[in-house]
Amino acid sequence: MKAKSFAGYDIFLAVGIAALLWFFSFSVNYGQFWIKIILSALCLAGLAVWFGSRKRFPNFDANAIMLGAASAAILYLIFWIGGKTSGMILPFASQQVSSIYSKVLGPPTWMLVLFLFFITGPCEEVFWRGYVQDKLMNRLGSWRGWAAATLLYAGFHLVTFNFMLIAAAGVAGAFWGLMYMQNRRLAPAIVSHSLWSVFAFAIIPIMTPGA
Repeated sequence: MKAKSFAGYDIFLAVGIAALLWFFSFSVNYGQFWIKIILSALCLAGLAVWFGSRKRFPNFDANAIMLGAASAAILYLIFWIGGKTSGMILPFASQQVSSIYSKVLGPPTWMLVLFLFFITGPCEEVFWRGYVQDKLMNRLGSWRGWAAATLLYAGFHLVTFNFMLIAAAGVAGAFWGLMYMQNRRLAPAIVSHSLWSVFAFAIIPIMTPGA
């Protein structure tokens, strides 16, 4: 029988599995990175459904699309400023960010866009906002649930041993978490995450290897 309550520890099991998947994808030098990350993202979405997420299919109406697009642009600007600033302040920042892009920038651009827009972005939002944050907000209240989900989202990136990626996950997770907290709609967060990923990694990368 599926776990139905916070006390069932299903959320900790799900996040633990997510951490193992991300560790295998980012830190284990075996297999193709994008095959691993796509399978991992699909597993996250599957876990969300298996462990009790009963969200209806997101309604991608005009409002959701416009809100998602506008927020993606704002988040991209935040990261662009953060990337420039961190490069001047932290001596290791450029190398760590470059190592992330070295993994991501493998497939042709059109393929990368498809992966980011239709698989990783939506699947991560279904898991992290639609399941993890939603459950924590139900249990702890809106703000504490948002804070706990943000810490978990950033914390599970610890397995990558990359400070810049952990910090980026914290900023992005807090941003998309706030979006979701406002009305508990997944569609705007999915659009935002997917568009931001496409522009930040495929169309106008914030930083490229060797930069």
